[in-house]
Amino acid sequence: MAPTQKVVDLQGDTVQGLQDEQPLTTDHGVKVSDTDNWLKIIGSENDSELKKNGPSLLEDQIGREKIHRFDHERIPERVVHARGTGAHGYFKVTNSASDYTFAPVLTDSSRTTPVFVRFSTVQGSRGSADTVRDVRGFAVKFYTEEGNWDIVGNDIPVFFIQDAIKFPDFVHAVKPEPHNDVPQGQSAHNNFWDFVGLQPESAHMVMWVMSDRGVPRSFRMMQGFGVNTFTMVNAAGKRHFVKFHFIPELGVHSLLWDEALKINGQDPDFHRKDLSEAIESGAFPKWKFAIQAIPESEEHEYDFDFDILDATKVWPQEAVPLVEIGELVLNRVVDEFFPETEQVAFCTSHVVPGIGFSDDPLLQGRNFSYFDTQISRLGINWEELPINRPICPVLSHNRDGKSRHRIVKSEVNYWPNRKNIGFPVSGEQGGYVEYAESLKGIKQRARGPKFQEHFNQAQIFFNSLAPYEKAHLVSAIGFELSHCDDPVVYESYIDVLNNIDFDLAKAVAVKVNGKIPTKPGRPNDGETGKGLSQLDFLPKEPTIATRRIAILISDGFNAVEMQAVRAALTSVKAVCYVIGPRRNHIRPMAGQDFGPGVFADHHFDSQRSTLFDAIYIPSGEEHVRTLARNGRVVHWVREAFGHCKAIAAVGEGVDLLRGVARLPGVDLFAPSRGQGSDEVVTSYGVVTTGKYSISSAVTDVLNIAPDTRGFASSFAFQISQHRCYERELDGLTEQVAF
Repeated sequence: MAPTQKVVDLQGDTVQGLQDEQPLTTDHGVKVSDTDNWLKIIGSENDSELKKNGPSLLEDQIGREKIHRFDHERIPERVVHARGTGAHGYFKVTNSASDYTFAPVLTDSSRTTPVFVRFSTVQGSRGSADTVRDVRGFAVKFYTEEGNWDIVGNDIPVFFIQDAIKFPDFVHAVKPEPHNDVPQGQSAHNNFWDFVGLQPESAHMVMWVMSDRGVPRSFRMMQGFGVNTFTMVNAAGKRHFVKFHFIPELGVHSLLWDEALKINGQDPDFHRKDLSEAIESGAFPKWKFAIQAIPESEEHEYDFDFDILDATKVWPQEAVPLVEIGELVLNRVVDEFFPETEQVAFCTSHVVPGIGFSDDPLLQGRNFSYFDTQISRLGINWEELPINRPICPVLSHNRDGKSRHRIVKSEVNYWPNRKNIGFPVSGEQGGYVEYAESLKGIKQRARGPKFQEHFNQAQIFFNSLAPYEKAHLVSAIGFELSHCDDPVVYESYIDVLNNIDFDLAKAVAVKVNGKIPTKPGRPNDGETGKGLSQLDFLPKEPTIATRRIAILISDGFNAVEMQAVRAALTSVKAVCYVIGPRRNHIRPMAGQDFGPGVFADHHFDSQRSTLFDAIYIPSGEEHVRTLARNGRVVHWVREAFGHCKAIAAVGEGVDLLRGVARLPGVDLFAPSRGQGSDEVVTSYGVVTTGKYSISSAVTDVLNIAPDTRGFASSFAFQISQHRCYERELDGLTEQVAF
């Protein structure tokens, strides 16, 4: 695809790094003769009265410039969402939203609108890890022909607070505690749970963050939401209240908590790398963009027990269905992280004609705060930075300020002026015109009556989760509260949970030594909702595209079989990595001619099972004997089993699972089924067979479906299910040390 308009726009500010024949210069263009030694007084070898190494001289402009530039490389990091990564892409309309808005970005299917998307964690600093339990930022900058439009969203559709005035309190509470600046990148501490326990409007959001949503497998496998209620106006002047949704093509998937904890140490950049690797390999991340819309004229006809402007609530999809509008695709990584990802700045107040604001009290404050914080972090001219500037003409009478670099040739910088230039235009000519809304009320510090209920949707969310999702949520809250050492904190939050679900409150109380409730705080009638469980977002067609598969081998492995299985998996865009005892060529079994062998991408100690979605062990007597003697390899297998990942083995590889790894409760292929049989046995996500030959591969046309019989196809289907959570529910994983 040709570069988008924004990519072309950035090329004017992009320079090629130093090439082979280019000398080093200072920032003022003077060629540098020595960049390793500061100018100093050096004594003569023949003069004993002079020092051989004297003081460094301040007159050295080259040395001073190098140090001064280094001293000022950093800018203030974001107060929240400090750690993030970004990518370029585009947005295309697939179904015009003209019923709701006249904004061409959402109605003109002939357009390709450039975008820049930044994903982030919220609590931690720039140096924190990727896979912490946290909300994820999902901010999209649309470079439209009418100006920039920013959706500054998250991967969760609700927020902790209803009114923006509570934002400083929430951020202070979730951030590291002020007396010791601990903990980093997590909410498992007294202050956060104290705040949410005393602020029951946060109960719904807490359920989402403590669910599997808090530890996504990938930025590419999480939803995005605008969170706030915005408005749209169509060409007839009719206004709708709207919510924004991004739905990932690959489905919504998460890590297990033990897995996330380990990745934090093993590869703290896991999500960053995952995004760039996918884009660079051509597996471009994609999301469907959809809206929910309520006509302003029908606002009060919806019998909700909440206000539609309350950011702690979702709009039930049963009552307000999603309307698909377009597709978001990311297809280009950044050229340089700092000027693009670190300096990109988003504002909820950046909208284009046809899109507007509601009276959502959280949005109203965000509109002020985001613009203000960009000025603080980047300066008043932050919108002139290449990554932030629009692709449409920018013509204003704004002037000067720190870091101004646009040069405007004009004799006037005000309106009205004698030349009649720089004039405002009407809505018909493209000017932004606010919707004419009639308002009547009393000025007061208060919230409406429908902002007072806080537990119904938290309960519906909990009820809607699959059994394994509920178990994970109980464990997550238990983990977090167990890190709170003030009994007042964890005991009071049990009361909040008891208003959501009686059994939930009891289960958590037992884990954290809280007071076990004797009766429900309020009834639970079992109501569920659509689009709340991650299972609601499985791809219509099972896929293993971009899934990372580790192939464990040692000298003497069956290379013919391994190559056939690998070819089958990569044919459907899985990514296979060979893991061996060394990063070098690994010799195949006798009789197989593969030159020096098959090259291993990593060795057993340099990677862990946590960094892969599945593992496969080929046959080969010598290679399996070696693997069985390696404790690290045994741990690979048992850990992958404990994390509910798909596991496959052939021939002697099955003996490793049965003998040394000793996977409990799993039915494995046995020689009694027929020596050398290619019958496939699948049990709890573990796929085994006696052999996989060329003839097996010929008949095993890869078909990712539940009723497939081939070995590679069966393995692919188990991978496509993300995890085999039945292992947890049936108590198998707790029998394995990992």
